Amino acid sequence: MSAQESPPRSLTLEEARERAAGLSGVSYDIELDLIAPEQGTFGCRTTVRFTATTPQTFLELTAATDLEVVLNGVRVDPAYDGRRIGLRDLAGENEVLVSARLPYVSDGDGMHLVVDPVDGETYVSAYLGMDITQRVFPCFDQVDLKAPLTLTVRADPAWTVLANGRPTSRSGGEWRFAPTPPIPPDLFVVCAGPWHSVTWEHAGLPFGWHARRSLAAELERDAPELRATTEACFDHYAELFEEPYPFDSYDQAFVPGQNWGAQEMPGCVLYRDELLPPGRITERRRSMRATIIAHEMAHMWFGNLVTMRWWEDTWLNESFADYLGFRVAEDAAGFPGTLVTHEAQRKPGAYDADLRRSTHPVAPRAEDVPDVDAAFANFDAISYAKGNSVLRQLVTWLGDEAFLAGVNDHLTRHRFGNATLDDLVDALDAVSERDVRGWAQVWLRRSGHDTLRVVRDGDVPVLVRDGVRPHRLRVTAYDAGLAEVGSALVDLGEEPVRLEQWAGLVVVPNSHGETFARLDLDEQSWRAVQAGLSGLRDDLARTVLWQTAFAMVQARTLAPADYLRLVADHLPGETRPAVVTAVLERTSAAVLARRVPPAEVAAARDALAAACAAGLGEQADAELAHAFTAGLLAHSRDRDLLGGALREGSLAGVELDPGLRWTVLHRLAEIGTEVGGAVEALVAAELERDPSVTGELGAAAALAARPTASAKDEAWAAMGEEQVSNRRFAALAGGLWSGEQAALLAPYAERYLDEGPRLAARRGQAFSQVVGQAFPPFVLDQAQLSRLEQALAGDVPTVLRRYWEDRLDDLTR
Repeated sequence: MSAQESPPRSLTLEEARERAAGLSGVSYDIELDLIAPEQGTFGCRTTVRFTATTPQTFLELTAATDLEVVLNGVRVDPAYDGRRIGLRDLAGENEVLVSARLPYVSDGDGMHLVVDPVDGETYVSAYLGMDITQRVFPCFDQVDLKAPLTLTVRADPAWTVLANGRPTSRSGGEWRFAPTPPIPPDLFVVCAGPWHSVTWEHAGLPFGWHARRSLAAELERDAPELRATTEACFDHYAELFEEPYPFDSYDQAFVPGQNWGAQEMPGCVLYRDELLPPGRITERRRSMRATIIAHEMAHMWFGNLVTMRWWEDTWLNESFADYLGFRVAEDAAGFPGTLVTHEAQRKPGAYDADLRRSTHPVAPRAEDVPDVDAAFANFDAISYAKGNSVLRQLVTWLGDEAFLAGVNDHLTRHRFGNATLDDLVDALDAVSERDVRGWAQVWLRRSGHDTLRVVRDGDVPVLVRDGVRPHRLRVTAYDAGLAEVGSALVDLGEEPVRLEQWAGLVVVPNSHGETFARLDLDEQSWRAVQAGLSGLRDDLARTVLWQTAFAMVQARTLAPADYLRLVADHLPGETRPAVVTAVLERTSAAVLARRVPPAEVAAARDALAAACAAGLGEQADAELAHAFTAGLLAHSRDRDLLGGALREGSLAGVELDPGLRWTVLHRLAEIGTEVGGAVEALVAAELERDPSVTGELGAAAALAARPTASAKDEAWAAMGEEQVSNRRFAALAGGLWSGEQAALLAPYAERYLDEGPRLAARRGQAFSQVVGQAFPPFVLDQAQLSRLEQALAGDVPTVLRRYWEDRLDDLTR
């Protein structure tokens, strides 16, 4: 093979546009040989057919060996540089046959290979995405060259193989699947292994849930609920959308090692198998899982049936799926309070993201997303949680009937094709008298968000907008004890809105979170919140006010000590488990990690533990008791309490599931023990009790958490291993870093900044994300901040750079 100039790190917008202009009528016939995965590679033989109006183009195929290419019946020796196969002298109608062997991966980007530690069974699954399909088969790796896919797989005869289409035949270990409708190549999927399956028929289609054999008991435990949730969401979408479900089957699989929480592959959705936990599954986790199921099903229309043309319209996939996931889980699947979860757990991160230098419009211009690496970074809180919130505001402002009418016209007009923001706006504008184009310009094309302020004209509260966006939102008035007095839906634009009827009362704008804007309460209202937050009976309004407190800490208008007093006073009285968990997680990840000096972190965690202990008390609600118990075990420094809980297997009547047991061990390791070696023995015993992937990762994190230089050296060395898996790296990092160990960890923070770029560059996009998420979760001193700035002045891969710049902004803004 001859060499050509090395391609850019990822496909560019210019290249994608040029290739799409010259090619059409693409189809793929893919044959995969997954026999003998222990050899480290798999076989791929793919026939690509297409029409060309250009004399040359290229296929993407990464890290191929034994490569053979036949173009229109003639074997050729094209330029191949490890990423691209150059094709020249094309005809009008072309057929390219490519044969190669490709490597299995351990980082979730490509054909991922896992050996289950519980039973030694092997699973191989293609986890794809941007610039990743080329690691599994040769393709035109861009979303606007949709194509039908036909698949044949050869695998162990004892295995089950899942794919986008339904199987049409199976002979021994050879599986053939029906051709798909036109789909983007990054939505291809194949999963092979000894899956445990629960299958049935619904609405004339085959459905199934699948999991590793070692999780058979958990799948059987949850199968009735998973089936009911799936059917309820499916039937509800059939009512919302005029376009029928566009594929021939609907499988869902809990898979090991995937980087994303879930992926919406047509006909076969993939979920992290952490969503199928051992032991008791809490109501909060069940609700979250139902939301994800509804989210991924929404993608069958938003992203799969109608696909964006380029990655500037990621929001057309993710914002819609995020909005519909929360909506449909509540409206159809029977999980009330999903909006509380969104406001408590998702929206705060979106506000943070919108204040960083990396903020971007929900719908940026195509030219602002110059390549796929840049696009990858936009799979963030802006495209998900902010986009979700903005769509909720659109529905509130436009009306649900008009919104759905426009959406249905859009889906029908562009079925199995590609579309843009302008296409959607055209559809919405045609069904409404409102200025949808103007709305889209200020809400979707601009970054940032407005602030809604309450000022007083004498006793009269006046609602004022700092910003440019029209808002339709609920404003609620309360007495001094936060008992509701009145509520109204208000339109707020350039002109202030006087609330004469609520003179002298406490006023909370956006009390149900209909819009996306920061709140700046007047002094009277904030004093009432500080005194009576936990007594506010409206769950949504209470959650909005918790978010307001978070935002005030980030803006430095509320001191961390005052915020922690608010937590101490009101978290014990919180009545929603999702809010308890969100407050604890937000306090740890944002307040302690960004605003509390390391010397004060231990005391802050003591305060969180005390609040959880007070909330646990004689708690009668099992879900609340579990949330408070999890928080107490995560933050307590009481060795007797932690050790007793582990020995007894329960605390205050709450049984410790495997996740909570590993939480205890992590905390025991983190605070150190009085008897040398005790934690190591406890971890070894627990790993024998729980030899699952969860156990392996829990043990790795616990041992990395020990407050000794030798433990940190061991963790750091393990993180740098050549083929360390994505999950193991994340677990080790989660144990390595501790805000209470900042002094001990100073040398490792420097090493992280020194070595992170090389590791990210070597392992690619998704692993760069894992490296970025492993940023030290404590306040850096000035020398460390300067070191971070120096690192960013150097060569840092795009995805990792985004994470590091975000952390710098979080710490310094």
